[in-house]
Amino acid sequence: MNILEKIIATKRREISILNQNRSYADILSEAQSVERVKLSFSDALIKSDTKIIAEFKRRSPSKGFFCADANVAEIVGGYSSLGAAAISVLTDSEYFSGAIDDMVEARKVSAVPLLFKDFIIDPVQICAARIAGADVVLLIAAAMSNPAQCEQLARFARLLNLEVLLEIHNEKELNYLNSYVNVVGVNNRDLTTFVTDVSISLKLGALIPNSFVKISESGISSPNTVKQLRQAGFQGFLMGENFMKNPRPTESFKQFLSALQR
Repeated sequence: MNILEKIIATKRREISILNQNRSYADILSEAQSVERVKLSFSDALIKSDTKIIAEFKRRSPSKGFFCADANVAEIVGGYSSLGAAAISVLTDSEYFSGAIDDMVEARKVSAVPLLFKDFIIDPVQICAARIAGADVVLLIAAAMSNPAQCEQLARFARLLNLEVLLEIHNEKELNYLNSYVNVVGVNNRDLTTFVTDVSISLKLGALIPNSFVKISESGISSPNTVKQLRQAGFQGFLMGENFMKNPRPTESFKQFLSALQR
């Protein structure tokens, strides 16, 4: 199996265990009872000066740990106060050393929208995102069985008052776009090999309808790349590794913004 297939197999096991420990009806009821006001991810990107979605990520399957003991409150709070348009929190435990509790802690300190970044294949994961404090969930076309599954999950997320970021990587996955999606992200990283190529965004950006907010994800490390992608019509830029590989992620973020504004 490739990396993505291994991750999805792990997710199926995790979902099975979760459903054994607690009934889906109870989890759904808790998610529906959340009364916190949702922050709009799409609006934040449109209005932001920086348009940077800063990511909290301890490690990746391909590069190992960036920072094993990274402090969620310190880093997310820093991103939020320094001007991030939104913040992405990796919650996968097996491959990224994240946790649902990271989202809970992030919610306590973030004044900007939070993206629940995981490999979602089941409604119970969307319920968990809402309960933990997310404003938007990630749906990955490559992780879906077909466009119908993607649309069903996106519709369910919207019913729980969550926005939807749909991630695509190639032209074929444009078929996964649907009316319940708020933002379309082009992942420059091939999830089967974890190789990155920013030209993927430049290729696909023009094919995404302008009715969707467009963002570019992964492999972005230069202010010039951000400027190039802005000119190509992108309204958001998800960056994690570039900041998290620095011993002081928030300082790295601050320096990047300074360079971007020059």
